[in-house]
This record gives sequence, C-alpha cells and structure tokens, in this order.
Amino acid sequence: EKMEIVTLLQEEGEICAMTGDGVNDAPALKAAQIGVAMGIAGTEVAKGASDMVLADDNFATIVAAVEEGRSIYENMKAFIRYLISSNIGEVASIFFTAAFGLPEGLIPVQLLWVNLVTDGPPATALGFNPVDPDIMRLPPRHKEDDLITRWVFFRYMVVGIYVGFATVGIFAYWFIMYEAEDGHTLVTWDQLTTWSQCPSGTGIWENFTVNDFDGMSFSNDPCSYFQKGKIKASTMSLSVLVSIEMFNALNALSEDGSLFHIPPWENPYLLLAMALSFGMHFVILYVPLLAKIFAITPLDWNDWMLVLYFSLPVILIDEVLKFIGRCSRKPLSKKDKNV
Repeated sequence: EKMEIVTLLQEEGEICAMTGDGVNDAPALKAAQIGVAMGIAGTEVAKGASDMVLADDNFATIVAAVEEGRSIYENMKAFIRYLISSNIGEVASIFFTAAFGLPEGLIPVQLLWVNLVTDGPPATALGFNPVDPDIMRLPPRHKEDDLITRWVFFRYMVVGIYVGFATVGIFAYWFIMYEAEDGHTLVTWDQLTTWSQCPSGTGIWENFTVNDFDGMSFSNDPCSYFQKGKIKASTMSLSVLVSIEMFNALNALSEDGSLFHIPPWENPYLLLAMALSFGMHFVILYVPLLAKIFAITPLDWNDWMLVLYFSLPVILIDEVLKFIGRCSRKPLSKKDKNV
C-alpha cells in the first residue's frame, strides 16, 4: 500500500516523503523523493534504502529538520538579496552620474573598498539569521519555483535605484544647496551638469568665481572647484553608500517580515558586522594617511546628520515593499494545513 501511495502522489506531481522501519517498507522508501527510516526500531534494509534516518525515532524531528532546511534556504536568499540590491545601487550611482553629466562622485578605489571590505562582514553575518517565526506557516515550496521571482527582482531594482539616487543626490546637494561652515560656493544645477564647459568662460560661466575654503585656492582656476574641491561631496557620497548598505543589511533579516516583528538584535552577529564595517569606514575617514589614499576628508556632526537623512529612508522603502509582499502572499490551502 505504501508503494501505491508513493506512486499515486508522484503521478500527481507531488514531492513525496515516506517513513518506514521494516524490510517491506524498503521499496517505498527507495521510490519516494525523501525516504525516512527509524534509527532505533528500523531494520538495516530500511535504513539503507532511505535518504534520512531518525536517530531518536521521533516524528517531531522531521518537523525540526524541515524548519532548519527552510531557514538555510531563506538565509541564502537573504545573502543574495543584500548583495544584488547593493550592487545594483552601485551601478545605478555610476549610471546617474554619467547620465546627468555630474563630476565623478566615487573613484575606483572607493568602490573597491565598499565591495571588498565594507560589504563583506554584513553579508557573511546574514547566514546566521534566526528562523523566521512564520516560516512553518508558509506553504511548501515547489521544486520548480524560481529563486528570484519577478516581485523579488522588482524589489531589488527599487532598493538599488534608491541607493544610486541617494549616493548621487547627496553629492549634488553639497554643491547646490548645502550651506556648510566651510564657506564653499553654491552652484546651480545647470552649472553642475555642464561643469566640463566651465573653461569656455561663456554663458553661465561668464565671470564664474569660487570661494577659497579648507586651504584650497581657486582664484587662478575656479573651474578646478569641480575636481579638486569635490573632496567633501565625494566623502559624503561614499559615507551614504556605506551607511545605506548597512541599513539595507537590516532589511535583509527577513524577506517579508517587518523589523518591528524581527528586530535587529535577533541576529547579534549582524550588529557586530555592521559595527565592524562602520569602524573600518571611520578608520579611513579619520586617519590622515588613509584619508589621503582614499581621497576623502573627515566629516563633522552636521555632515553625518545629512548622511543619515539620505540613508535611513531605505528602511522605510523596504518596509513598504515587505508590507505589499505580506499582503500578496498566498495563504495555506486546506490540504497544506492538514499536512
């Protein structure tokens, strides 16, 4: 009878698991996609034909194994979700810079630092995410389900585009609107997007002058302001990219679970990894030799507040997307509930 049940279920396209302990159960255990034998009462023949052996003969162990398997799968998705959305953001920032004709906000060594050093610890820590409280309430995943669905890819794009927007946005904001204590000259959007035409000295560039600040003089060559004078704007752009990716790691704690439901301290390794990444960023910011290598400058309290204003919305954006995902999630069918 067990063999007939396995055959009928497989003909219906179902993934079949079968338990057994005797010699007569061996054919069904072998035929099922997942054969489960009893470790104490089971015969050697049944154990040899099965894929999994219950060492304690406790059926509840199967539930625990399914939960652990789902948790591993979800953590793998969290790792992918974090890295892909972050990398899309970096690509988007470069694209926006080129599309708008802005000065280069991030140089190659800064992007390498973010990719190889800053992103590494949080991505690794996501492998230690706790089990989602609702994970066993979800219907079984079909073997042909995509790892990255259209909805998930749409979420990657939304978050990634915002990362690019925020990284480029704070760079432009510094030049156009940020009235800092250093006294740097504010320019218009047209001037910022056509900065390469500054040497012509015609049109909007006629009689163009720039204030000297931070020990830099632009009296002889005001057009160098967009290259030599962008160091603070570039630093803030890099800091937004680092900060926003740390906050994006918090979003990756759960695919659809809110941070109010699964708070960050559920994964202390992630908090430690974020502290490590921020710490390394502070080192290159406030150690003069490293700051010179990475072409950045220290930020003050007001600068950091602006960085947070541009970075924190990524959490709100993903919370909205998670809410939509929870609302569109398919409920368990009666058959799955009975299982």
